[in-house]
Amino acid sequence: MKKLVLISLATSVALFGAGYKVPENSINSMALGAAYVANAHGADASYFNPANMAFTDQSSIEVSANIIAVSATNYQDISSESELKIAPSLHYISPKVGDYTFGLSIVVPAGNSKRWGDQPAKTYAKEFTLRVIEINPTIAYKISDTVAIGGGLRLVSSSGTVKSQSTASRDLAGESLDYGYNLALTYKPTKSLSLAATYRSKIDLTEVGTAKLYFPDNADYSGTKVYDDPASVMIPLPATLSLATAYTFESKTTVEFVFERIMWSAYDKLDFEYESSIGALAPLFDDPIAKDWKDTNTFRFGVTQPYETWTAMAGISYDESPIPEETLNFETPDSDAWIVSLGARYQLNESWSLGGAGLVSIKEDREVKNINVDGTFSDTKAYLFTLGAEYTF
Repeated sequence: MKKLVLISLATSVALFGAGYKVPENSINSMALGAAYVANAHGADASYFNPANMAFTDQSSIEVSANIIAVSATNYQDISSESELKIAPSLHYISPKVGDYTFGLSIVVPAGNSKRWGDQPAKTYAKEFTLRVIEINPTIAYKISDTVAIGGGLRLVSSSGTVKSQSTASRDLAGESLDYGYNLALTYKPTKSLSLAATYRSKIDLTEVGTAKLYFPDNADYSGTKVYDDPASVMIPLPATLSLATAYTFESKTTVEFVFERIMWSAYDKLDFEYESSIGALAPLFDDPIAKDWKDTNTFRFGVTQPYETWTAMAGISYDESPIPEETLNFETPDSDAWIVSLGARYQLNESWSLGGAGLVSIKEDREVKNINVDGTFSDTKAYLFTLGAEYTF
C-alpha cells in the first residue's frame, strides 16, 4: 500500500514561496510585480522598504483589495478546482517625530487553496486551504540626507484546513500566531540613484490544531475514528533577502531591478507531534516526511513613468520554485513562473489618488516522476487584480 502523506497547515504556509506567495500587497507593488523596494515611496513603503519612510515629508494612508484567481491545475486526465479569493491591505506612514518616522502595514502575504476531487490527487489534497494575515509595525531613522535605516516587528497569524482521502482519511484544522522581524537600509548616493536592501527573518510557525483520523475511509469521513485530539507541527517560514537598485532618468522614468534570495533550505522535513497515540495509523501519518527544499532566486524588473496627473507602471519577473522533483506532490504542484504586471494611478487632487493594477503568473509545465507522482502538471496560471486609494496629509 502506498504510504499516505499527512500535510499540515504549516506546509501550506510554506507555500509562501514561489507561486503561492503574495508579495504584491499594494497598488504600486502589484503594478510593478513587486519590483518596488529601492523606489518604494508611498504609504506602502512601510511594508516594502521602511527605511524609505525617512525620506518622505508627508503622512499617508493607502487601502486596497486584491482579487486572486487561480486556474485549475491539470494532471494527466484530472484537474484541481479553480479558486477565487479577496485579500485586503492597509498601509500607513505617520508624521515625522524628529528624525524618526513610524509606519504600519496590515497585509495578506500568502494564501493557498488547492482542492482535488479525483484519485490519486485527493489522497494528498482533497482540500488544502490556508489563510494568513500579517501585522507589521515599522520605524525609520534618517542617519543623513543620503542614508536611512528601518525595521519592524512581524506578527503572523495563520489558519487553515487540510483534508485527504484514501485507504485512511484525515480532517485537520489548526491555527498559529508567530513573530519575526524585518530590516531595511537605503542609500541615495545621487538624486537619481537609490540602492536598498531589505531582510525578513525566518519565522518558526507553531501550528496547533485538532486532527481527526479515520480508518477505514468513508466518503463522508464516517469510518472508525482512530484519533480526535490535538496535533502540532513546527516548520520554518524562510528568511528573505532583497537587494534593489532604482534609477530615475531626466524623462522622470524610473527603472528598478530587485534580486530576492529566499532561504527555503531551512525546510528539510515535516514532523508531526500527537498528544496521544494514533495506533495502527502511525506508519501512515507519524513518520517524518522529507522535504529538502532548496534556496531560490527571484528576479524582478519594473518601470514607472509619471505624467501630469497619471502614473503608468509595468513589470516582469522570474520566480523559481523551491521544490525538488523528489518531494513534489499534489498539494504543492509548483514550478518556475514568469510574472507580467501592469497598472496606473490617477491623482484626483493634492490629497487623493486612485489606482488599479493587475498581473498574471504563468507556471511552467512540469513533468514529475517520484514515489507519489508520475505525470505532468500543466496549465497553472494565477491572475491578481487590485483597486485602491491613497490619502496624503
